[in-house]
Amino acid sequence: MSFENLGLSAAILKAVAKQGYDTPSPIQAQAIPAVLQQKDVMAAAQTGTGKTAGFTLPILELLTHGKPAKRSQVRALVLTPTRELAAQVQDSVATYGSQLPLKSAVVFGGVSIQPQLAALKTGIDILVATPGRLLDLYQQRAISFDALEILVLDEADRMLDMGFIRDIKKILALLPEKRQNLMFSATFSTEIRELAKGLVNNPVEISVTPRNSTANSVDQSIYTIDKTRKSAGLIELIKRNNWHQVLVFSRTKHGANRLAKNLDAAGISAVAIHGNKSQTARTNALASFKQGKSQVMVATDIAARGIDIDQLPFVVNFDLPQVPEDYVHRIGRTGRAGATGQAVSLVSEEESKLLREIEKLIQRKITRNTLSGFEASFSLADTQFNAPSKPNSRANPRSKSRGNSGNNNQASKPRSKQQTQAGEKTNDRPPRRKKELVDLGPKFANRAQTNKDSTKDGVQSDKAQNRHKKPNTKKPAAPSQAKSEKFDPYAKAKQKFSNK
Repeated sequence: MSFENLGLSAAILKAVAKQGYDTPSPIQAQAIPAVLQQKDVMAAAQTGTGKTAGFTLPILELLTHGKPAKRSQVRALVLTPTRELAAQVQDSVATYGSQLPLKSAVVFGGVSIQPQLAALKTGIDILVATPGRLLDLYQQRAISFDALEILVLDEADRMLDMGFIRDIKKILALLPEKRQNLMFSATFSTEIRELAKGLVNNPVEISVTPRNSTANSVDQSIYTIDKTRKSAGLIELIKRNNWHQVLVFSRTKHGANRLAKNLDAAGISAVAIHGNKSQTARTNALASFKQGKSQVMVATDIAARGIDIDQLPFVVNFDLPQVPEDYVHRIGRTGRAGATGQAVSLVSEEESKLLREIEKLIQRKITRNTLSGFEASFSLADTQFNAPSKPNSRANPRSKSRGNSGNNNQASKPRSKQQTQAGEKTNDRPPRRKKELVDLGPKFANRAQTNKDSTKDGVQSDKAQNRHKKPNTKKPAAPSQAKSEKFDPYAKAKQKFSNK
């Protein structure tokens, strides 16, 4: 099949041919016809399989036959999780739409908003945006969604994983109900798939590769190494193998900065790219790496989204990702479009569990290697694939009942001989010996029967009760006669008559 059989116009076919493409990739061959039929699409494809062109080309074709955008209007909206990915999608739109009378723009944070406001004034046919900046522009009344025809969520799983679900729901509430929805992603977890289905209407589901699988064109291997020697081990690998254009993944921003400094100090030119860097710094770092001026680029997962480098030969996981699916995203940067690539992971003892989760996800054992001179002080156990889960036979220690009310499903199961013997031993256990009462003697018995206010103990008790009371500084009042004698209301009158 060729692009000419997909129903694209001559202008788009010319732009595609100019890029050297004549045969669509599997995701393009399935997605383009579905989008052209104006159906909702939910497509899962690995990074580097051409999924961006899978929605860019048919959107350009559909918008060519419609009415142009008016002031502040947007006809197609593409949402991406990162600035780098937004810029990449915009480049694809501009490249394939170079022969069409359509206007496109990209908006994201980290840069001045004024040029973006100016670009939106005349109306945009295709707008690529990150959620936060898009909402900012809407609040400034710089954009209108009245004429929106198509919505695209690119890297949909990452959009939701990164916490954009609230912003996405806000944006969806602003859009017209009648629209075409397209969702493209490298991977879809079960939870993300269920959530994503609520955003599309009867979608055409497309999956060109097994879920969360890795490309066969990528040679995957790991080096077991102690955590404290990772930096020196990476330097040794790069120098020994004479690697150039190496993309290294770090788990944290500070770790990326520290590793880039260590590489520079060892004579290996390196740049770091992460969320704390300004957009200008990130753009310059990426340009330096693409041009070969920097031998290594150290990046975090979020910053690496959207990095599109043709023929990237090496990807190194300096730290294994906490989420197994991110491993697929990372190594998807190399081995693209049939080219070969190499993915190397430095695994410490603390990351053994993460490695097992990754291998279970991709359903394959990654080749283990040892770097001479950096032998690890530990060994990794082999991952057990499709191992049956152990039943939870632990009894509830807080349960007071030994009956079947807590587990009806297991009530009819026969008990083993060992369990029966153990139960008999428990039931035959003699009752706990009761402690005998100790006679504390007449002294304590007398105390218990004596009034406290007339004994020494009573005085001590009163003192204990008044211990925290504030001292009374007033002089004690003289005892009243009324308290000691019975009150006589006629006492004064009797005294008066007696004096007479």
